[in-house]
Amino acid sequence: MTRKSFALALQSAVLPLALAFCPAPALHAQAAQPWTVKEVFGGPSLTGYAPDQIYWAPDSKQVTYLDGSGNLREFVVGGASARKIIASKELEPLLNAPISEQDRDHRNRYDEPDYIWAPDSKHLLFDTNGELWLFSTAKGKGRKVGNTGMQSGDDPKFSPNGQYISYIRNNNVYVQPEQDASQARALTNSGSKTVLNGGIDWVYLEELDVRSNYFWSPDSKQIAFLQMNEDRVPLYPIEDWLPVHARIQWWQRYPQPGDPNPGVRVGVVKAAGGPVSWLKIPLDTGNGYIPRFGWVNDHIVWVETLDRAQKHENIYFADTHTGQVKLALAQTEPKYFNTTYGVTFVGDHQFLLLSWRDGHTHIYRYSFDAADPMAAPAKLENEVEHGDYEVMSIGSVDKATGTIYYVSNEGNPRAHQVWAVNLDGSGKRRVSQTGGVHEPKFPPHGSSYIDEYSDMTTPPAVAFCNPQGACHSFWTSTPVTGHDLQQSVLLTLKAADGKTTLYGTLMLPEGKTAAHSVPLIVNPYGGPDVGEATDRWGGRHLFWNELLAQHGFAVLTMDNRGMGARGRAFEQACYHNFGPPELADQLASVDQVLKKYPQLDPHRLGWWGWSWGGTFTLYALSHSDRFRVGVAVAPVTSWRNYDSIYTERYMGLPSEDAHAYEVDSVQNSVAHLHGHLLLMHGTGDDNVHFANTIQYIQKLIEAGVPYDYNVFPRKTHSIAGALDQTELYNRILQEFELYLMPEHPVPGGAGE
Repeated sequence: MTRKSFALALQSAVLPLALAFCPAPALHAQAAQPWTVKEVFGGPSLTGYAPDQIYWAPDSKQVTYLDGSGNLREFVVGGASARKIIASKELEPLLNAPISEQDRDHRNRYDEPDYIWAPDSKHLLFDTNGELWLFSTAKGKGRKVGNTGMQSGDDPKFSPNGQYISYIRNNNVYVQPEQDASQARALTNSGSKTVLNGGIDWVYLEELDVRSNYFWSPDSKQIAFLQMNEDRVPLYPIEDWLPVHARIQWWQRYPQPGDPNPGVRVGVVKAAGGPVSWLKIPLDTGNGYIPRFGWVNDHIVWVETLDRAQKHENIYFADTHTGQVKLALAQTEPKYFNTTYGVTFVGDHQFLLLSWRDGHTHIYRYSFDAADPMAAPAKLENEVEHGDYEVMSIGSVDKATGTIYYVSNEGNPRAHQVWAVNLDGSGKRRVSQTGGVHEPKFPPHGSSYIDEYSDMTTPPAVAFCNPQGACHSFWTSTPVTGHDLQQSVLLTLKAADGKTTLYGTLMLPEGKTAAHSVPLIVNPYGGPDVGEATDRWGGRHLFWNELLAQHGFAVLTMDNRGMGARGRAFEQACYHNFGPPELADQLASVDQVLKKYPQLDPHRLGWWGWSWGGTFTLYALSHSDRFRVGVAVAPVTSWRNYDSIYTERYMGLPSEDAHAYEVDSVQNSVAHLHGHLLLMHGTGDDNVHFANTIQYIQKLIEAGVPYDYNVFPRKTHSIAGALDQTELYNRILQEFELYLMPEHPVPGGAGE
């Protein structure tokens, strides 16, 4: 459930009173006009379209991106501006190629690139629907060089020497000469509907963030790939009711808690063809996971394994010449590992990894024998940096200077800044020079970077930055016109335990100060591995909150215990206990803002959320009688319905803690629901299945609880598209206008 939406926040100080607030001056644009749902969700972006698909060339001398008009532009290191190298008329047939709703969703949701660089840094390979087009950056022209036969998940790559193109077709690994599709050949032949060679199944995409399952050796002679056997994984039907004769759109392999997981193993095959050699990596087949793997050198593969309980994480080295396998590193956690998988190799004798073993996520450096990596386990050299903050990611390692570039929230939990530190832990310094959230993209070599950054009051800009953090912007957002944008109040509150600090924001309607004149809408995400309280531009979500404020509503967004980006103890506060701690923190936050802002009406409280936030809505309405109305979009209504990797990480197996699954699943508390409820779901949702809402409705019927409901045919978890988004948000607004805005409760809600 990787729904990482980000709310609006700025830096706030922790004051002695357990309740700190910052003033909210208006951000004036031009002459104010009323917001409409159609303007926010049914039209083009009001701030323009930021550069998309930003990729560095292998030689690190230039970076390319797609602009808002569909042109491919190039920014050369040392240059002043980006130039157009491929015109939109050349790319339009590719970028707008007709593909299915499911494939489009997968390409967007799982970051499948529309193009990749060739190793010569002079050519680009485009793939948007399975057709492979090779373009020359010098000429701006391309020609078709192959077809994978797949609209998503084909994962095309160049061999490191640039002589071959590889891809996934029908769950087998294929290789062809760079410009001769007629010589395409399969390196594996066991692919089927249940056996994936080099392909990625849904649960690995969604919950382990796997983006590729095969890799070339550095000398271009071998390919290592993950085979996934889903034969024992249960099937779920994604149905389409729009045709005259309803049909099963596709059968999804989807392991739920306690179900068999895909059986996985790593194979190695020569690029010239031949038999597959299977690495004998210790793993409980059908239970354990292989989140990451790759090459240490030309003949040694590294493989990361994770047990089903996600408490034991090992890294193995395997020699493809001898078949020998050695344990390089073993790690354990008393509850579970967070989702920082993989290692970053530095040269031929050391690697970096992220771990929260000391309570916060930090960088650890390990070394091994470059001449014989199998000789002994990896040795811990040092915790590279340390402190009461989180490292979000390792961006790059400049091997020439021995400098690590990474992103962390050191000094401000709301900010994501670029930092640098030497491999030995010396010389730590902040690189980025402005506040807010920075998303750097580093080249393969060197330490200059492309930075996409924003803050709560500043829409995104994209800049080229040097290692000292001096930046030159080459794209900035279009100013918002026609509206007065107001700044949310920054909140620093206390959790229900009276000790833990919580961060969040409050959007208030301007000019409404009379006591109890403003209804309050609570809108948290609430679930693990996500932090919303960041100093980031909110985009359409910001404009939506502005619209709600324009209609007279206040909106509260707080990060409760159990959410991410605040350390191990903060996130694991809800281990085997989904619901009670999170709700307690949200209620404590509501009480604190009600006390501080008398214009907020304690008798007119609403709640809405999406995905985990939708589940949270149902939990709040059935475990508290304080909320008059709730809107739940795409909720998990029983944790037995969600996938194995995510749910078992936080809840364990149903056979080991049946009580937690019983009391934390909202289907089992329907009879205690209070207030008016609106449910919304897409029928094509392959993340949180439509069955969740159907099962919940059945429980509502059995309990005699009234409800409202909107269905979105064929739509996936994001319910994307201007028409559907406009319908969805108009319905949310109508629900709050009808049931939350009136001073007195409207009859007909649950629990009345």
